[in-house]
Amino acid sequence: MMLSLPLTIIALLFYDVSASPTPQQNGLSISLRRKVRPRSVEDFGVWAKNHRNGLMSKYGGNHSQKRSTGTNLITNLGADSSYFGSLAIGTPAVSFDVILDTGSADLWVAGSTCTEGCSSVPTFESSASSSFTDKGTPFSITYGSGAAQGVLAADTVQMAGFSVSNQIFAVCDQVTDKLLQNPVSGLLGLAWQAISSSGATPFWQTLASGDSWDSPVMAFQFTRFLNQSKAQNLETGGSFTMGFVNSTLYKGDIEYIDMPTSTNSYWILPITAINVQGNSISVDSGTESYAAIDTGTTLVGGPENQIAAIYAQIPNSEPGTGDTEGYYLYPCDTSVTVTLSFGGSTWSISPADFQLQEIGGGTCVGSFFALTTGNSAPSWIVGDTFLKNVYSVFRYNPASIGFAALSEYSLSMNGNVDLAVPSATIGSVSAKATAGTSSTSTGRKVGNAAKKTSVPLVFAMVASVVVLGGL
Repeated sequence: MMLSLPLTIIALLFYDVSASPTPQQNGLSISLRRKVRPRSVEDFGVWAKNHRNGLMSKYGGNHSQKRSTGTNLITNLGADSSYFGSLAIGTPAVSFDVILDTGSADLWVAGSTCTEGCSSVPTFESSASSSFTDKGTPFSITYGSGAAQGVLAADTVQMAGFSVSNQIFAVCDQVTDKLLQNPVSGLLGLAWQAISSSGATPFWQTLASGDSWDSPVMAFQFTRFLNQSKAQNLETGGSFTMGFVNSTLYKGDIEYIDMPTSTNSYWILPITAINVQGNSISVDSGTESYAAIDTGTTLVGGPENQIAAIYAQIPNSEPGTGDTEGYYLYPCDTSVTVTLSFGGSTWSISPADFQLQEIGGGTCVGSFFALTTGNSAPSWIVGDTFLKNVYSVFRYNPASIGFAALSEYSLSMNGNVDLAVPSATIGSVSAKATAGTSSTSTGRKVGNAAKKTSVPLVFAMVASVVVLGGL
């Protein structure tokens, strides 16, 4: 990431992951569930400021190899706009909801000894796991609006039918108040090892580099409920798949663009073209055009001069001040269409996703905002404002990101309050791997193993695709 919402309130969306619409396909799929909370105009101002400052904290450092401050996350008071899903840790396995973030690469959860900021969330009891190993290495994570700290450990981690033993993660005993909101207990990074603060191989990368997946890909499809007043607190939110792409969720071909960097860190693509209201915007070239494709961020942040150029194409738009500094205001009755290209096809962003929040008097805040990142971080951060409009695929080898048009089936989920909300289940493990190795101990590939398993392991993954938030 529903209550009935007036136009002046933004909904915080959570998504939960369950079974695939086409479970007969190779690989395993997780459905997404969306949770909504109302937001007042006053709360939005606080959120807007924290969101922008937090994203600059996340990408503002000098990350030549690793993030010196670890995985950076912001929590907006009363609004959780990151993707979170269920994975299981330990022997016996116990499931926890964790934020999903393609913009970071570490796994951490709140521990049972947590003395600060964890009272309302499930915590990990290390003594209950027979496979737990305490590494004893201090670990800290800095966020735009807080921090978490603890120690590194190793244990068996499971998700969606896959199991990785000896996975390095952090057990945190101090978390800034309101950084975690029930039921979220931590964070799972889905970026590359190069930016892992622990130096550990990320869970997904161990699976993708071995024989665990039929295909070395993970993919996302998200729903939209922003303009649905009848939406309930929990709604079906889409799908996250590991090891395959679900052909029922997209149409046409998936267009892959190779990552332009020699060292894989963030998931990066160059922005080669921007069009607003039918008018082309001049974009920088080379590294200045690089954009992180970040599921943990809902909005789109970019260089100040190019953000200004975008809003210059929208009549009567003006820069925000105070809490909305860095954002732009424009008349709510203006339908704004923005398209992006990354060197191939042109992809449109719905006007519903561009319109972030009405702040009164028929004035709205746009979802593109000015952002300053660090020297080695990409200039653009492209989040769910864009990703809700495409089927997105993150491919391990060759390192690339693919987009495809959403199918009619995917589009039919948008605003559909009659769809059943998926629930979390824990079943059998289809494929196993060990962190630091590339071999599997059961089955050659998970797709084949899944076909032989009558009860696949399916964890409910919840995402918060918010029209207003992100890590």
